[in-house]
Amino acid sequence: MKSKAAIFEAIGKPLIVDEIEVDDPGPGECLVKLEATGLCHTEIWYMGGGDNVDYEQLSPRILGHEGGGVVVKCGAGVTSLQEGDHVVPLYISECGTCPECRDPNTNLCSYLDDKGYYEGAMLDGRPRFRWRGRSAYHFMGTSTFSQYTVVPEVALAKIRPDAPLNRVCLLGCAITTGVGAALWTARVRPGDSVAVFGCGPIGLNVVQGARLALAEKIIAVDLKPERLQKAKELGATHLIDARKHGGNATAAVKSLTGGGADFIFEATGNTHVMRQAFEAVRYGGGKCVLIGVAKTGEEVSLVPRMLIAGRQLTGTAFGGCKGRTQLPWLVNWYMDGRLKIDALVTKEIPLTQINEAFAWMKQDQGYRYIVRYDM
Repeated sequence: MKSKAAIFEAIGKPLIVDEIEVDDPGPGECLVKLEATGLCHTEIWYMGGGDNVDYEQLSPRILGHEGGGVVVKCGAGVTSLQEGDHVVPLYISECGTCPECRDPNTNLCSYLDDKGYYEGAMLDGRPRFRWRGRSAYHFMGTSTFSQYTVVPEVALAKIRPDAPLNRVCLLGCAITTGVGAALWTARVRPGDSVAVFGCGPIGLNVVQGARLALAEKIIAVDLKPERLQKAKELGATHLIDARKHGGNATAAVKSLTGGGADFIFEATGNTHVMRQAFEAVRYGGGKCVLIGVAKTGEEVSLVPRMLIAGRQLTGTAFGGCKGRTQLPWLVNWYMDGRLKIDALVTKEIPLTQINEAFAWMKQDQGYRYIVRYDM
């Protein structure tokens, strides 16, 4: 099947918008026609060299991991999905049977990982994409920068058919990561105090998660007033402009919370801010959750006595969300009006504008851009 796609070919170069060939799904796989895909900073990181590995060994490659679409064909053995089902691809699968899936305390899944799936091919060792006579590799198990993509059954969340795919596609990463970090990783409780360091697309959704959890005090910390105002729109009760505190809001958060917040979330990826966030959590059980991804090789230094005093430090992946089970809940909350998605959409664009949108994101313009494949 022919499909329009944006293809990664070399580090530092723009994506190539072209037509590719997509094979039929193999056993346990589904062919999905995507209506829309969100753009995430993960792709910017990858296209810029990522972890300094030789990514061109996996070139050409179809990037993208925030998609919403419809199943058009099922491979042999698929039982939980059928043609016509609306789905969101998941970069963390949920097989339901591995040790991690059976553990209620983690959303990780080892089924695909153990089989080398995330090395750019499907479980039989072959990609399902071809471009200009060559194989094109998969990315994060989703490859949503192609209108047609092939995804394992265990990495597709079935959602209600009346939800707009050009909105709920964003649940494939940013929104779920932020909201889930509050609800499922930290498990914020009614009446708790929460502070969020960094109010970009992830941090703003932590604010939403804290609101949904009925936190009493939700403190948004950022260097940009416009982001702080967006945080207020999404549920923040207090705003701290870190510029007014020399770039370090630790003391301001402790002052607002009487010694430290119950939960602190770091969503910048800056290791200095990570330490500031940890130091702003209360002793005796307060928890700091790191969401931002630091540059390769960077380290965070901590004072050991702060851990001895009962402060906790942890990280999160996809907000602790078990994708096939819990992501549909978020779709319901959006449809019920409890979860805000529209407020985070900066612009919808055709695939031909994908490189322009990434340039806007690098300039820190807006929150989320959505590619519509029907534009």
